[in-house]
Amino acid sequence: MGAGGAVGAALYGWHQVLGNERVVDGQTDGMSGTYLGPGFADDEIETYLRDHGYPYEKLPDTGEWAARVAAMIADEQVVGLFVGRMEFGPRALGHRSIIGDARSATMQSKMNLKIKYRESFRPFAPAILAERASEFFALDVDSPYMMLVAPLRDDRRFANGTQHSTDLRSWVNEVRSEIPAVTHVDWSARLQTVRREQSPEFHAIISAFADLTDCPVVINTSFNVRGEPIVCTPDDAYRCFMRTEMDALVLGPFVLTKATQPAWPTDDEWQQDFVLD
Repeated sequence: MGAGGAVGAALYGWHQVLGNERVVDGQTDGMSGTYLGPGFADDEIETYLRDHGYPYEKLPDTGEWAARVAAMIADEQVVGLFVGRMEFGPRALGHRSIIGDARSATMQSKMNLKIKYRESFRPFAPAILAERASEFFALDVDSPYMMLVAPLRDDRRFANGTQHSTDLRSWVNEVRSEIPAVTHVDWSARLQTVRREQSPEFHAIISAFADLTDCPVVINTSFNVRGEPIVCTPDDAYRCFMRTEMDALVLGPFVLTKATQPAWPTDDEWQQDFVLD
């Protein structure tokens, strides 16, 4: 809300106060993904990892990198994704995101309870290749900013999803489609359509996932836990990674797995560090 207000105020001043012409062609998106925040060069990230002794693997080849991330998602691992410049605004759009397998019947609860630390029924948004969005959703326009809600196509729904259980948790967890982790109880989803021109890295990951599974959809939720802002720096990302049950962290071309990282202090140990003598 605040981000949109800031942009609106700037546009109002530019066009209404200063009288500059507003040119709209109806085709191109001037914001191009809202990736307007801070970014970090590969050597900055690598220096951070080396200085702290955090084990990592570097995959500079985009194809190999995307295929590795896609394989982890297909293996039902939860991945923290930190690439390029940070998004401007309230939505994580693939640069500061936590991503997972939308096909998994258990991933919604897992990511809510073990990653986001919030109620298990909270829905997640799908990120889908823009060129294949109409195969899954009744939507005939792009939704690059995760602002539009669309129903899942009838031919993608499962009939058993119509059986409403008297138990709320059971009802929410019913498998309603082939992408249950992002299908809400009424078969709706607030989706993000991803184009290569706006985010080549995120598009490459979803494309590699589609090549592996024939599913062009992944879960996309903001890289943070409840009550905290979206991560901005590599250090923010690493701390969130280690304090949750994420399986892997992708910092640009660097891939980190939880099992290889040094032990992380417990919350009690962190609090002791701030006790004054």
